[in-house]
Parts: sequence; C-alpha cells; structure tokens
Amino acid sequence: MRSKFEKFTLIACGAIIGVLISLNLPVFADKAEKNNLPIDELRTFAEVFGKIKSDYVEPVEDKKLINEALNGMLAGLDPHSSFLNTEDFKDLNQATQGEFGGLGIEVGMEDGFVKVISPIEDSPAYKAGLKSGDLIMKLDETSTKGLSLNDSVKKMRGKPGTSIVLTVLRKGEAKPLTFKLVRAIVKSQSVKGKLVEPNYAYVRVAQFQEHTGEDLAKFLKNLRQQNKAPLKGILLDLRNNPGGLLNAAVGVSAAFLPKGDLVVYTEGRAQDSKMQLTATPENYLKGGSKDDYLKDFPEDIRTTPMAVLVNNGSASASEIVAGALQDHKRALIVGMQSFGKGSVQSILPMNNGTAIKMTTARYFTPKGRSIQAKGIVPDIIVDDGSDPTFMTKEADLTNHLSNPKDADANAAPKDKDSKPLATPVKKPEEEKEKEKEKKKTSDTPSGPIEPGSKADKQFQEAMNILKGLQIIQNK
Repeated sequence: MRSKFEKFTLIACGAIIGVLISLNLPVFADKAEKNNLPIDELRTFAEVFGKIKSDYVEPVEDKKLINEALNGMLAGLDPHSSFLNTEDFKDLNQATQGEFGGLGIEVGMEDGFVKVISPIEDSPAYKAGLKSGDLIMKLDETSTKGLSLNDSVKKMRGKPGTSIVLTVLRKGEAKPLTFKLVRAIVKSQSVKGKLVEPNYAYVRVAQFQEHTGEDLAKFLKNLRQQNKAPLKGILLDLRNNPGGLLNAAVGVSAAFLPKGDLVVYTEGRAQDSKMQLTATPENYLKGGSKDDYLKDFPEDIRTTPMAVLVNNGSASASEIVAGALQDHKRALIVGMQSFGKGSVQSILPMNNGTAIKMTTARYFTPKGRSIQAKGIVPDIIVDDGSDPTFMTKEADLTNHLSNPKDADANAAPKDKDSKPLATPVKKPEEEKEKEKEKKKTSDTPSGPIEPGSKADKQFQEAMNILKGLQIIQNK
C-alpha cells in the first residue's frame, strides 16, 4: 500500500512540475539561473494533493482542489488579491459598467469573517443600513467563518427578488444585528447632486465606473447652465465611495485641474506597473478612442472654490482624487481620515476564461505621499458623529501592505501639507448623548442618512466651510 502511494505521489509530483514548467517555459528560460523551481515545496504540494485524493472522507474533484489552492495562494498575499473563476470574472466586468446583481456591498476579509468596506449607494445593503466596518457573521444560517471571500460573495448573489438574512457584528453594539435584504439588480448611478442654493453646487460621486468622468462633466455643465452664472463654490462628496476604475478617477480629477497636471503615479516591480497619470485625454479616456468629454468643459469650473468631503469609507480611487486636489492646493479636504487603500489591483485574464485580481503596485499622490495604510487626512476635521475607535481602516486588515514612506504604517500621518487645521471640541452634553447611543441595541437597524440632506450635519458643516473659503479667496 505504501509503495503504491509513493508511486502515485511521484507521478503526481512529476505531472504537476511538468505542467508548471510547460506553462512557464519562457519565464524560466530567461531566469533559469536566478529562479530555480522550489522542488521540495512542489513535492509537498503533490504529496498533499495525493493524500486528499486517496484518503479524504469524500471524493473531491481535481478542479475544486486546484481552484482552492489558487484561491489560497492569492488570498494569502493581501486582502485585495483573489482568484476569479469564470462567473466571478464576468460579474466583475458587469460591476465596472454600473449594473450587476446582488446586495451592493464592497467587502473584504477580516479574522475569517466578511467585512463591509462600504455599501454602494442606493443598493439594498445601503438602504438597509449596513455600515463600513460591519462584520458579517452569518448568511442565512451559514456561518461565514471558514468560507472564502469568493464563496461568501456567491451566497450573497442570487436571483433578483429573493431575500437573504445577514447577521452582523457591529462594534459598539452589545449583540449581533440582523438585516433582511432583498436581492436586486444594482444600478449604481455614480454621479448625482444639485444646486444647493444659487451659485453653490453639490456633486456626489458614489463609485468610479466606466462612464463616471463623462457623467460628471455633463452634470457640472448642466448645473452651470441652470445657475446662469459662474459658480461660487463646488462641494464634491466622496464619502463611502469604495473606489473603482483608475482612469475614471483621473477623469474626475482632470475636470478640476489644469491640463497636464500630475494626478497620481504608481510604483511596482513589473515595468508596466510604473505609470505617471496626468490630466490629459490619453490617461482618462478608455482606449483613447473616444471623444474628449472635457474638450468644451467650462474653464471657470477649474478655478471655482472647492471643498471635498471624505470619510472612513472613502477608498482607493476616491483617495486618489482627494490626494491630487489636496496636493495641488485645488480643494480643501473636509471630513474624516479616509480608508487608506493605496494599492493597485490588476485584472490578469487566464487562458481558460478565469482571471486573477492581483496587487501589482502602490499609488502615490503628486507630492509623493503613499496612500497605503495611511489614507488622506482632511485639512479640516468634521466629525460625522461616529466613534473613531470603531472605524475599520486598511491598516486594520490582516496581511495589509505596509506604507513604504512610513516606518510605522499604522502611525498617525505627520505630513505638514495634510495637517488638520481644526478639530471639533465636544461639549459635555454631547459626550453624554454619545454614551446613551452606545448603550442602545436593536435587531432592526435604521437606514442611512440621505447625503446632502438637512439631516446630513457633516454636509451642512462642509457647506459653511466652502462659503467661508470663497470669501477668503475673493479677499
């Protein structure tokens, strides 16, 4: 029996090594001397593979074992790298185009559970009241502990109109909360807003999708025409924006910056991961074949006094926009410190219809600040009423990349250009109210506050700051 198993192990090991060598022949031909195959580790892999095939309590398909190995290989690198099967790859492409099925949550993994990074605006998750930092413990009766992120996402997806119950652990709550959500086709309108009052525009970008830059340009031009005069102030709201497409972030930045200004640059090991993206059409038009949607953009918008709202849910592409406008001193950043996702994920299609989403570089602002595990620190801190000790950031995620510009990626940023100008002073009665709120528990959480409404105190305070900024610039 033992000799049969050893023979099987050697055959499996040889087969796997043979496949690996044949798939990567060009690479190993160029780097044979520098990168030798890890024969001992591959032998162990083949041995484990063989042991599962022969001794596991139930038969397991080869495809499942290989896919799980690929999942583990990528998930172990950092919180944002993953293996995408054909279905996942298709869903990802649909999501970037602004329409997809499911609950509408940007998620990651933490301590074996699914963690909410940010709910997508107008989605079932957003309307139900899910918040950044929530830990999803159960999907219906299935525990997320031990499930891969892809498996958890699959369970949350389903036919529109069907329901699912999420059991959520939220910091500050004494017991888990339950949310009953109805799946829907999530049609995310990435740009919306209004003329708050004459001469003042409020624009909210919920997610950076394929047409976000173009939609923003049209939206601002329409508001400018409605106002019948140059605007005196623009408030750009990027709160709870989980990010999205890089070229869309460059396009949004280009709407407010002089042509040619540096928006962001990236650094990685591969040569094609090193980029300098400027406010020019070739960097924000996908494929470079479309008409430039900023060619007839009103020039006065590029000099209109401006403030940008961010919070803990502002991540990735939204941090790129905020960082670029802050570094060029184009806008005042207001709100709470952002999430701190400053890494680039490349989607690399495989030959069999699958793909890998892999971190290939880090983002840097025009002044060379790394966003990774640090985020964007507002020029003026405006509290949103939540307890900052309960906020989850990139630096809290397991296996997160470090910040190369900082010896301690979790330390408070000390960049003089990012130093807050003001912090709120809480009154004793406010502290008492917060303590009362902490003690409240409920199994039926309330919905979110509508951004840009009278109930949105952070928005109201940002508008007051914007008006003051306009007066100062006029002087």
